[in-house]
Amino acid sequence: MTLVLEGTLDAHSRADLASGLSAREAAEQQFGEEFAGCTSPREWWRIAELPGGAPVGFVIPARNNYHHTIAYIGVVPAHRGHGHIDDLLAEGTRVLAAQDVPRIRAATDLANVPMAKAFERAGYVNFERSVNMTWS
Repeated sequence: MTLVLEGTLDAHSRADLASGLSAREAAEQQFGEEFAGCTSPREWWRIAELPGGAPVGFVIPARNNYHHTIAYIGVVPAHRGHGHIDDLLAEGTRVLAAQDVPRIRAATDLANVPMAKAFERAGYVNFERSVNMTWS
């Protein structure tokens, strides 16, 4: 996860890094606060690798307190722009669809246009928007 944080367009991750957290600290915090609370098995998580074993990215299909969701997805900087996000999203969606769930949710920030386009290509429907605000 620390590898995909470099150059990320995810607003929450960017805020974590801007606050002074290292990439490792930000990843550990997200793991401990978000992913550890998912009720889904870790066997659903996927890491994409090149034939030699170098990581390309990962996807975390999960069940949180509300929905089955693509909890996190990312491609390492060296492999961005080559369509790997589509393969990762397809695999995460496949894992959840195999559970015969009624729906799969996913979200991204407005500024993360590449991710929004990947969701659109995969057939995800944009049905709502939310605004997250913080106090300074």
